[in-house]
Amino acid sequence: MRLPPPLLIVTDRRQARRPLEEIAREACAAGCRWISLREKDLSEEAQLDLFARLRPIAQASGALITLHGSAALARRAQAGGVHLPAGGDVAAARATLGSSAMIGLSVHQAADASALDPLLLDYVNAGPAYETASKPGYGPALGPSGIAAIVAKSHVPVIAIGGIGPENVREIIGAGAMGIAVMGAVMRSPAPGREIERLLAALRALAPIS
Repeated sequence: MRLPPPLLIVTDRRQARRPLEEIAREACAAGCRWISLREKDLSEEAQLDLFARLRPIAQASGALITLHGSAALARRAQAGGVHLPAGGDVAAARATLGSSAMIGLSVHQAADASALDPLLLDYVNAGPAYETASKPGYGPALGPSGIAAIVAKSHVPVIAIGGIGPENVREIIGAGAMGIAVMGAVMRSPAPGREIERLLAALRALAPIS
């Protein structure tokens, strides 16, 4: 198990007000050290092409860049890891990507977190933490109490996702999450670098970020 960075930016080109390359460049310049490409409606070849354009931007800042989808596609993309959907085969992903890859999994309730193996999995994304326009249909908002319930059952770090902004970072971290994942707030921002700075400032107010 690797400890992931405390701020994950997940892409969504359909919400993005600017090209993803520009957003990634500004995000990394502002201190973001983890981006995951989540464009699963694209063909595999289109995802690989887009990932190839983002990878050098992330690498130039020493940022981790992963892919939401299959481990096989993440390996083809030379990604630093993969994020699997709820119920994904973590053991197979680890066998495909090896011990150095960052592997995560989505969970939406505490019962899903209790059997996770920290020898295979590095983190879970728990959500939606709050109501969010980015990913409707993933169940009711968990709120801090729901995040805390998942944290209590999980043997790997929990990253909360869904409707998170600087104003609610404190209560999410207070619920036990080790970090946050953000999609729409950064994608829709006319100044994504500034949004990253605000999120990192909220996290640093609670604990130092190396």
